Amino acid sequence: MARIKEASPSPTSSSSLAEEESDMELNTIFFKDDRMYRHSTMRINYTTYDVRRADDVINLNMSNCNVMLLSADAHERPNHQYTYAHVLGIYHVNVIYTGSGALDYRARRMEFLWVRWFVNTKDEPVQRSWKRRQLDFLQFLPVDDENAFGFVDPANVLRGVHVIPRFSQGPRYKDGKGISKCAQDGGDWCQYCVGQLVKL
Repeated sequence: MARIKEASPSPTSSSSLAEEESDMELNTIFFKDDRMYRHSTMRINYTTYDVRRADDVINLNMSNCNVMLLSADAHERPNHQYTYAHVLGIYHVNVIYTGSGALDYRARRMEFLWVRWFVNTKDEPVQRSWKRRQLDFLQFLPVDDENAFGFVDPANVLRGVHVIPRFSQGPRYKDGKGISKCAQDGGDWCQYCVGQLVKL
């Protein structure tokens, strides 16, 4: 809701954006022509350590469609400043907002990613892992976990990330069949490592 109101020319205060949306407000959002558009690639621009411009391409036809974002709970878990996700879908919709304060009914493009979340398997400072010459370990949340999936604003993605299966821990499903084809969990491994400084 905050992204739609921000895109809308209507003035809104930061306090109103922070409030929980009511069902009535959600009823004022419409998808133009009831359509949602799916894309197979997206490009992420970022600044390198030597202050140069670079980009990563996320291609859904490739297996390594992983991204990193700033962690929303960095204050509660200061050891991990980043969170990681596997991109399952790249979409955009043309949204019409008819709520209070809207000045017109023009459709505005809104892009979003459908992702499956990784979680850190250990809660120790990243620097300690570096001193031990260890990579950070991740694993997928179970498919039936209510927080396993989510939607992400592409503007919040920092860059693509190389996630390597930790082969010594083995695959999650010995028969290669997962629970959900949409989640693409048939090829899950029990643990993954975050590849540091790998150019995609």
